[in-house]
Amino acid sequence: MRKHGRPEVIVTDRLRSYGAALKEIGAVDRQETGRWLNNRAETSHLPFRRRERAMQRFRRIRCLQKFAAVHASVYNHFNQERSLSSRDIFKQHRAAALAEWRQLGAA
Repeated sequence: MRKHGRPEVIVTDRLRSYGAALKEIGAVDRQETGRWLNNRAETSHLPFRRRERAMQRFRRIRCLQKFAAVHASVYNHFNQERSLSSRDIFKQHRAAALAEWRQLGAA
């Protein structure tokens, strides 16, 4: 904030922790919360929040870390960006990934 000066408006969602932090730095009057004001920041958090929700059942952080490492590699192997390619190419990539997965499972 020293480099760029004080912001005129700070856009956040409605989490209470933001209000407490802004009160501490003296910028409560600059906070704006609205339904669509924070879309860019919230959209970037969606995959993380989805993963976070699925992992709430873990009791130990070690188990969570093991699961996350395995899940990430499997998910990345099978996640084909469907909207970026034609259906034929998508099906070829998907079949190749499945064949590779079966080969790894058989070994």
